[in-house]
Amino acid sequence: MAGCLALALLTWGGFFFRVNLATICSCYLLLVVVMAMFCGFWQASLVSVLAVVCLDFFFTQPLFRFVISDPQDWVALGAFQITALTISRLSARELRNAREAEFHRTRMQKLYELSRSSLLLDLHEPPGPQLAVLIHRIFNAEAVALYDVNLGRQDRMGEWGEGEEDVAIDCYRSEPPGDDAQTRTWRRILQTGSGSVGALVVRGDLNPLVVDALASLGAIAIDRQQWIEKEERAETARKGGALRGTVMDSLAHELKTPLTALQTASSGLLELGGLTSTQSDLVALIDGEATHLNDLCTRLLHTARLEAENVGLAISDVNVRELIEEVLEGRHAGAERARIRVAVEDSALMVRVDRALLAMILAQYVDNARKYSTPGTPIEIGACASHGEVLFSVHNVGPTIRIEDRERVFDRFYRSDDLKDTAPGTGVGLAVVRKAAEAHRGHVWVISDEKEGTTFFLSLSKGTRRKH
Repeated sequence: MAGCLALALLTWGGFFFRVNLATICSCYLLLVVVMAMFCGFWQASLVSVLAVVCLDFFFTQPLFRFVISDPQDWVALGAFQITALTISRLSARELRNAREAEFHRTRMQKLYELSRSSLLLDLHEPPGPQLAVLIHRIFNAEAVALYDVNLGRQDRMGEWGEGEEDVAIDCYRSEPPGDDAQTRTWRRILQTGSGSVGALVVRGDLNPLVVDALASLGAIAIDRQQWIEKEERAETARKGGALRGTVMDSLAHELKTPLTALQTASSGLLELGGLTSTQSDLVALIDGEATHLNDLCTRLLHTARLEAENVGLAISDVNVRELIEEVLEGRHAGAERARIRVAVEDSALMVRVDRALLAMILAQYVDNARKYSTPGTPIEIGACASHGEVLFSVHNVGPTIRIEDRERVFDRFYRSDDLKDTAPGTGVGLAVVRKAAEAHRGHVWVISDEKEGTTFFLSLSKGTRRKH
């Protein structure tokens, strides 16, 4: 309507002032360009057609008739129409591109704002409510729903209809989640490198690329929150373990002197003799338990020493078979000793280690095998040289260790849920074993199978150097 009115005014003015054909054509062409810039291609095309009609009727001979007598006027009118349509097309395209550029710029600004805001989230709190509020506010979404699998919660913003109470949960469970263009509802699964972490459902005037970006930012925020939560749990566990270890080490140090005195007194009573059978049994029981407590305190103190920054190892050449026999002779006798087999292929096999620490490792391995083996089954302790290392192994038949526990059994104070009721223990011994092995730059591990049994391993370099 505005273009037609402007065309009428130009036509009246041109006719009233008797302007020539070239001048009025220029005015009409300018009007077509303005219409293309502000109103679009089709409006400008309509004005250009009407302009040709006006030129023919008012400015070419014969006037006031739709007849063109001069062939040059046909050329002029045709050139005008082609030029007007071309300019209209180009102007409309540039206008559309400018609008799209502005739309993309606005969208990128919003995504940048959301990205920056997501970095400022309080990840000590659930990220779902915070993300839903940000998406709803920044993108003017009608409704937002976000489901966090790790926390098992759904958070919603905006107006959702009846039956859409669990819209994000349903999106997570449905494969694949589809978009609904009619209701302008967009559904996305939140994916990270480790898998799906949730789902996002947004309702509003968005497009697929924006929704994809929102899903990526949501997945990153949820993944960051999960990692921070894991780090906090690990740090809490580490501090708790360190505090518990400090208390235990201090207690072990304080108990060492009275236990030694108690053990000396009980051993002295047994050597003096003159006790009744009942008295001898009680003194033997006291002596045995005092020895056990003294050994436990020794292990705790070994752990404290091994966890220090500088571990001093008394390195020397040790005959492997002789050391194994020495460990077995000092701790096992009678029927217990009879079922322990020693398999050392080379009786002259030597290793450079701290003799006391290696003896403690082997003793702990044998004690574990004895406690957890099926009664009457053999226990085998072996050693062999392999590629510049000495490989020790202690094998027994009994309850298996679950795969998920085979690394954790070497953690301090840890005991497998499946085995902790099978035999008494504190979860200290194997932790000391690993620390002692690491002090020698060695390795410990365990394999366990229902048919083959359980075998604990220790690998040490034949020429272990002092650790600095």
